[in-house]
Amino acid sequence: MKINIVTVFPDFFRGPLSLSIAGRAATAGLVEYRLVDLRDFAYDRHRTVDDYPFGGGAGMVLKPAPFFEAVESLDGGGRTGPVLLMSARGKRFGHEDAVRLSLESELTILCGHYKDVDQRVAEALATEELSLGDFVLSGGEIPALAVTDAVVRLLPGVLGTHESAAGDSFYDAGLLSPPSYTRPAEYRGLQVPEVLLTGDHARIEAWRREEAERLTRERRPDLWKRHDGTHDEESV
Repeated sequence: MKINIVTVFPDFFRGPLSLSIAGRAATAGLVEYRLVDLRDFAYDRHRTVDDYPFGGGAGMVLKPAPFFEAVESLDGGGRTGPVLLMSARGKRFGHEDAVRLSLESELTILCGHYKDVDQRVAEALATEELSLGDFVLSGGEIPALAVTDAVVRLLPGVLGTHESAAGDSFYDAGLLSPPSYTRPAEYRGLQVPEVLLTGDHARIEAWRREEAERLTRERRPDLWKRHDGTHDEESV
């Protein structure tokens, strides 16, 4: 997979994308990251990529031309696949989106910054807008990293085993994952649940399922409602 990231701050990504799973995936040749500096497509002496909003108001808006030209520069190399604009107005990104995007051969991610991005970028350049949730960040760089990490870890060969991803939250019908424990079995009077020490795989699997359902009911009733409705329909 190729992942192109268009941003005013390419250095923001160099460290994180060289570390941990994202870095190992690149080293193994499973993903290629291309960082595109938006200022390379601004031609005044100050490399200006933003301007005041039409109609007045506070803040600065990123111009459309640098984004269009940046993506067109990738087209010269045969760019394909979705163009994602990180935006507080976007659809909330979820696990199902990570799975869907992991099936693509190439992604291009556009990072806004400052007050906003010219709407023509969303309407005529991006294929979809994505958000991490109901809050506002200083720019699209953190969401772009989050989307990249969520997608890359699902690529074949990136994780050691398929089970590493299969046990994650949201993987199994939208449930949260059950709690995890490791050695020692007792620490400062805190005990690992006895069932996990029995070696009885059927009991352990049942416990994990019960815990996943309990935590989802308690902490994410929205997810539980969707899961419970699906479960009822399958039981009919």
